[in-house]
Amino acid sequence: MNVPTLKPLNLYPVREYLIIYLKGIAMGAADVVPGVSGGTIAFISGIYERLLTSIRHVDGHAVKLLFGLKFKELGEYVNGSFMLALLSGIATSILALSRLILYLLNNHPEMVWSFFFGLVVASALVMSRKIHHWTVPAIISGLLGTGIAYWITVAVPVETPTDLWFIFLSGSIAICAMILPGISGSFILLLMGKYEYIFKALIALDVKIILTFILGCLTGILSFSHVLNWLLKRYHDVAVALLMGFMVGSLNKVWPWKQVLQTYTDRHGEVKPLLEGNVLPTHYLELAGKEPYLLYCTLLCIFGFGLVYGLEKLSDRSSGAI
Repeated sequence: MNVPTLKPLNLYPVREYLIIYLKGIAMGAADVVPGVSGGTIAFISGIYERLLTSIRHVDGHAVKLLFGLKFKELGEYVNGSFMLALLSGIATSILALSRLILYLLNNHPEMVWSFFFGLVVASALVMSRKIHHWTVPAIISGLLGTGIAYWITVAVPVETPTDLWFIFLSGSIAICAMILPGISGSFILLLMGKYEYIFKALIALDVKIILTFILGCLTGILSFSHVLNWLLKRYHDVAVALLMGFMVGSLNKVWPWKQVLQTYTDRHGEVKPLLEGNVLPTHYLELAGKEPYLLYCTLLCIFGFGLVYGLEKLSDRSSGAI
């Protein structure tokens, strides 16, 4: 697999840099939300394979170039302009939008989930068209992915240690999920009991926690990207079917109307949902005691669905599409 070679940053077209930066912002915003994957955004915006290939090239040769002070060659080898633009967008989004998205999830969850429900449905349909031949192994892989993702959505969050080793482990596991379309890294953090802990550390600029988490993320993504790249290269249809299945299974989590079945009290004395069940919008007011906002939710779902196809047209010009 050849790595797409980008121009040095100072020669990089401003328009292309801006587009990649905006895709990074979209990925960061998705990764903040439990139940939505930044990998989904990367896939539908046409940069998924390019991202994996660039990450895979952070290897021993890259380290030699770094210590040899060959920065120009290093930038070309790891697609430095592309990665800098993308990571800048992701970082901007997470730092700027974390408070907003957490606020919206707490105060208008039905509308947030409706938008992402439409986005994920359309993403699964788009991904299905990337499968060239629906063989028996591809079908089994798709069903397996659906089952795994569904199981993750019904798993129960737990209280876990706040020691640095567990923060490192949480970052390593969550980042692998974040680059998988349909598997939410934020939801993995939620299951590991570290979702709010990490975002509160970001808001408070707790350098020790943030650096430990980032180190875990780097370790996880550098290891996992090699595996995923190999699967996409050797078993394309089976791998894509698995990723599509992840998306389909995750729809259980992003269904907008939920009834709280069981709560728990965290270590700070706050009562939070532990188990939730999906309900029809017509029964939502009766069972959950909340307004379903059916019209707004439907419009947002349609908007999310349409946004995916707009991004897919944009990605047709991207050489990194699968």
